[in-house]
Amino acid sequence: MPNENGVLLNDVNLLKSLFFDLMMNETDTKSIHHLYRELINIIKQATCANIVRLYLYDKWKDCYFLEEATTPIDKQSQSYSLSNEYLNKLKKKNTVNSIVLPTDCLTGMKNIETSYIILLKKRGTPQEEFGFIYLDFSPGGSYFKRNDFLEKIGVEAAKLVDVWMRYFAAINEESRYKQLYRVTAKFHSSMDMDEVLAEVIQTLQEVYPTFDYVLLLSHDTTTEQGLPIRDLQYGFDSANSAAAQAYLTGTIQFEDSLTDRKSVLYAPMKGRQGIYGVLQVTAPNTLVFPKKEVGFIELLANTAGSALENAQLYQQSRNLISDLQLINKTTHRLNMNLRLTDTINFMTEQIRTLFDAEEIGFLFFRENDQYKVLTGSSDYFFTDDAKKLLNYINDRVKQEKDAIFIGDLSVDENIMEKVFRSLMVVPMIQSDLLVGAVYVLNKEAYHFSFDKFKLLQSLIHHTTLAFTNSMLREKLEKMVITDHLTKLYNRKYLDEKIQQAMNTDAQGVFLLLDIDNFKSINDTYGHKVGDDVIVQVANIIKRNIRSQDIAARWGGEELAVYLPRADLQTGIMVAERLVRKVEMDTNPKTTISCGAAVWNQDNKASANKLFNRADEALYKAKQTGKNKVIIDQIEI
Repeated sequence: MPNENGVLLNDVNLLKSLFFDLMMNETDTKSIHHLYRELINIIKQATCANIVRLYLYDKWKDCYFLEEATTPIDKQSQSYSLSNEYLNKLKKKNTVNSIVLPTDCLTGMKNIETSYIILLKKRGTPQEEFGFIYLDFSPGGSYFKRNDFLEKIGVEAAKLVDVWMRYFAAINEESRYKQLYRVTAKFHSSMDMDEVLAEVIQTLQEVYPTFDYVLLLSHDTTTEQGLPIRDLQYGFDSANSAAAQAYLTGTIQFEDSLTDRKSVLYAPMKGRQGIYGVLQVTAPNTLVFPKKEVGFIELLANTAGSALENAQLYQQSRNLISDLQLINKTTHRLNMNLRLTDTINFMTEQIRTLFDAEEIGFLFFRENDQYKVLTGSSDYFFTDDAKKLLNYINDRVKQEKDAIFIGDLSVDENIMEKVFRSLMVVPMIQSDLLVGAVYVLNKEAYHFSFDKFKLLQSLIHHTTLAFTNSMLREKLEKMVITDHLTKLYNRKYLDEKIQQAMNTDAQGVFLLLDIDNFKSINDTYGHKVGDDVIVQVANIIKRNIRSQDIAARWGGEELAVYLPRADLQTGIMVAERLVRKVEMDTNPKTTISCGAAVWNQDNKASANKLFNRADEALYKAKQTGKNKVIIDQIEI
């Protein structure tokens, strides 16, 4: 059989020489398929076959797949494959490497009666088949029955193909690890989590272009859109239990599906301090995930996990620096001797901005196991709906003296909260004493991250002293301007407020009240009861005036009320109500007399003159029967 140069190729030694030349001259090619093509062309010339095709065994799919052919390969021919199971049946019926294919072996092949296959076996004991060469001859050809020659072709071709496969596998392995080195360098040069994750996906797409990939990340990992990323569902009872098991155990998990003909690998992305997600790799048309690829994917996943950890630690350090700067700034601002209202307003704005809070409450715990919602808190905390939540959480705070973080309030049957779902509560503790608590609420479940919870704890911890100082400062200020017995304002404070009102307002009413027959009360019941009567009258006054009105202890059994911007008729109405209520609600029954003075821009005089006019009216009320109201010497 001459070749195109007139040389006979049925000489085995000559054929080996051609194979050797092919190996020596072509190994620098970039494509192994080019070498396969050259090989089957030589075999075609040596055997005078019409068609020569090379099939190689794919361990992933447990089948022999067409690699190269001497004739153009159409889409239908590309799908021809020979199962390993069927090939084993053929081998049992034949003792030589050259086997005549039966008609039902490869569906669609022509000239079945003149078709042969040459098994390709690896060297060693036992010999393992890794492919075969299919030959199709014209009927009546001279060489297709030379089984000994075909068998020798198989032996030499197998050596050559095995060398190429190992050579290119080494090149591919080197290339993959170069990529891994490159991506590792890229990982450690970037502190951006999105860049790290994008690089993982890009590397996998380059190495395994036919695979599918998904990054399953824990809920506390935030990334931009555009990457194949899903939230990881925890728990072995989740929809994807293999992914959950890989995350929780830190070991690679597999899922093989004969029905869907795919194999899925779940590789945990591990760092030194924890596991940050799971890399899901799906090999389609594969019964079992190839073991030789597991090590590379595992190494890539671990490298990605370390990079994610570094990026997270870097971001956490930046956040920590930012948090410390915020805490320092806030503490500095609150230590500027702000009033309590200003302190709460400032903190409310900070918390609303930092935590995207919908409702913010500041509570002060009193000695009688009660609490007070401080002015400046959200309106919600002053409603009846909030009381059940506050009472329940306050009890926990007082018992545990620790912060509380609830992702979904609706699951707690003791609370039965229907509007708000996310809750953070941080106690304010000063010198081991629980002084109050800060509440932060949002209607969305799991709205606050654990990092935000820790930041709120740190913020409240560092600002509690400023809160306490503001509350103590106001308490001290109130003590200075408050009568100790009645808890009404003292006379000095009242004088100052009236003088200020005369400088800014258009009018006002001053009431001076005196407890009738007070000496008789002391003589009859004792001074302790006398003091209690003064307190009773003071409490009645507080309950029956407006919030902007100022009640004070004038001296002894005399009390005073100033009604800012009130007219004469308002003054008369308030004075008469006080006289009537005192007579009704005191025990022992007591009455008061009241003198009133009104001022406006037409008769404005000094505060002292206003006091004198009211005092004269009170004297007249006492002289004319008591238990009555007199306005500027005019009896009402």
